[in-house]
Amino acid sequence: MVCLGNICRSPLAEGILKSKAKNLNLTVDSAGTANYHIGKNPDIRSIEIAKKHGIDIKNQIARQFTKHDFKNFDVIYAMDKQNYYDIIQKASSDFDKKKVKLILNEINSNIDSVPDPYYGGENGFNKVYEMLDKACEKIIFDFE
Repeated sequence: MVCLGNICRSPLAEGILKSKAKNLNLTVDSAGTANYHIGKNPDIRSIEIAKKHGIDIKNQIARQFTKHDFKNFDVIYAMDKQNYYDIIQKASSDFDKKKVKLILNEINSNIDSVPDPYYGGENGFNKVYEMLDKACEKIIFDFE
């Protein structure tokens, strides 16, 4: 799960997918394409919206996406188009590029990018949670 800073969208996506996959053999992680928040916990608003839904993400630590992630993961979900393109730029092969997907494409949404809720207030985080929850539900359904 990859967004820009790894403190809002991708930590939520990681937490949601982990909660849905707890009985499956999946490795789920998140990262940011930028290095703004390396070593920091998720935004308090992401922590609170996850907690509201019974998911604990408060101990996640932000990290930056690296080209080694292509070796460690079979699928890499980008939260939006810009991060998708930033991830693709780090790919060293077509095989790696095929691993990268926009997460909302999983639910055939007419919106292809999860909006960054950082400046969107509480409602922005609620909307992002709902979008990611639907996408993660579909990912798990397809995996099973």
